[in-house]
Amino acid sequence: MIGLVVGLIALLVALYTFYLVNDLRKNNIKQQPADSFSSKPLQLQAYERIAILADRISLASLVSRANQQQGLDARQMQKLLIDSIKQEYEYNTSQQIYISPIAWETVKSLKDQNMLIINQMASTLPEGASGTDLNRRLLEFAMTQKKGMLHEVVLEALNFEAKKVMK
Repeated sequence: MIGLVVGLIALLVALYTFYLVNDLRKNNIKQQPADSFSSKPLQLQAYERIAILADRISLASLVSRANQQQGLDARQMQKLLIDSIKQEYEYNTSQQIYISPIAWETVKSLKDQNMLIINQMASTLPEGASGTDLNRRLLEFAMTQKKGMLHEVVLEALNFEAKKVMK
């Protein structure tokens, strides 16, 4: 009796394996040898995601999205902007394993600089200032930067690094 049960289980495992292998063949799913694996597609996707991150945490982009929140005072807007940067950054931290340390540092610097600018601009506003006042001041600051906006420099660096991966 036990031999019959063991034989039946072995037959079921064999049938399952047979159908699984056939299904894999039908779907053209082939396993690649470990040494033929290429991380280039993952690296390029990471550079794409990090470029999107850099754009999303740029001052102009943050202000544009935050302007949809009406009726906030400057302190509430400051918190919203800082939280947006932190959330975007934390969502993409796993990408740092696929990009160069230099590229990751540039993104990290962008995050830190934009948070510093937001905090500094908010601290210069009078008590009772509106969120719109803070956003206006941030946009004015972004427009008057002589060396260009840091997020554009970061995007150029990411573009350069991604092109090195593609070679």
